[in-house]
Amino acid sequence: MQAARRVAFDVLRAVSDSDAYANLVLPIAIADAGLDPQDAALATELTYGTLRRRGTYDAIIAAAADRSTDDIDPAVRDALRLGVHQLLATRVASHAAVNESVNLVALEVGRGASSFANAVLRRVTRQSAEEWQEQIEREARSDDERLALRSAHPVWIIRALRRALAAEDRVDELDALLEADNVSPEVTLVALPGLAEPGEPRRPYAATAYGSPGGDPHRIVAGSGGAVRVQDEGSQLVALALAAAAPIGEGERWLDLCAGPGGKTALLAAIAHQHGVTVEANEVVPTRARLVRNALRAVPGDVIVHEADGRELAASRPGEFDRILVDAPCTGLGALRRRPEARWRKSPADVAELVPLQGELLSAAVDALAPGGIVAYVTCSPHLAETTGVVQDVLRSRDDLRVIDARAVVSEVGLAPIDLAGDGRSESGTVQLWPHRHGTDAMFLALLQRTPLGE
Repeated sequence: MQAARRVAFDVLRAVSDSDAYANLVLPIAIADAGLDPQDAALATELTYGTLRRRGTYDAIIAAAADRSTDDIDPAVRDALRLGVHQLLATRVASHAAVNESVNLVALEVGRGASSFANAVLRRVTRQSAEEWQEQIEREARSDDERLALRSAHPVWIIRALRRALAAEDRVDELDALLEADNVSPEVTLVALPGLAEPGEPRRPYAATAYGSPGGDPHRIVAGSGGAVRVQDEGSQLVALALAAAAPIGEGERWLDLCAGPGGKTALLAAIAHQHGVTVEANEVVPTRARLVRNALRAVPGDVIVHEADGRELAASRPGEFDRILVDAPCTGLGALRRRPEARWRKSPADVAELVPLQGELLSAAVDALAPGGIVAYVTCSPHLAETTGVVQDVLRSRDDLRVIDARAVVSEVGLAPIDLAGDGRSESGTVQLWPHRHGTDAMFLALLQRTPLGE
């Protein structure tokens, strides 16, 4: 059996059985298998391609098997998904895709199950990808279901993205957004200010951002001692915006309240070091707190990393900080191109559970601000309940806040003109970045300032 297929299958099983994250498991599996660059690339494409289009492939499998995928053994189901992806979306020879998928089932489950897998996959080979797509779309019960099958997004996510675009009068961009979610993002690096210089090719907006020149980016990171890191340009922009929201004063104190895994913390800490600013970080999950400490190793000086509930930490430090980043826990719908399994793992119930926490974290952060201090509320989700909904709820509950126009700040920080919806007409002053429009994750940013003394 080809090692690349075995690695892809093992990662799919880890995602299905253990709720593992493919972006964390796959590099380890590739290294453990000793794959050469060509096989590593194949394993990566097979893994992410299968995960992205799981919903569509499940509909095809159900039609070919004449039964719901819920009634198929999980290991068999993952092997079938991997086989269907090879048959309908790659140049892998049909006989190789069928035979190796059937062999996987035989090894994992047994010969009886492998006969079933063989029959299903051979039925799949009788039609082209376009013919299967037409067949499953004919059976859809609504336009949104058809779009879900075509774009490989759950219906509830499609509707949430449509509402977020409609809030910008850009609902006509929905198809482009869904397509962008299904394209692997280019690797973007951050050069920590004062510690490294960005290379080429430069990214269009963040002065710290540039593209990976090729090869394994982790070698570049290791070679820099951590002064260069892998970080989405949108993630860099929101951190840069907090630093640029007002002139940095001598002796300021900054806090990253929800810091894991530490990319934004390191960028803020590098800027803070240039200005003699004190930085603290907090991360409630111990394993993620260790990642934050690791991310900070390249930055001179000491950054205290707390391990506490952000709400409790902020409550214990009233009026102490001049800038606070609240990169709130969220559904992650803005990073589906990086974490394709998340679209099938999340549900509307996750939004309902997270929104109260997001509001509590933001409100607690405001209490920890000194008069005139600024909080950046950030999510990697464009869902309106997690973004403007949270901000508006906090604004309604307090009379000591004013909105800073984040669009103006991001435009000032950006190296090139940036298309931010509203063009100054929106009263919210918030920023929503998009994969299809900006080439970044769908990061949301709001900047709020606590009313200075005397106002």
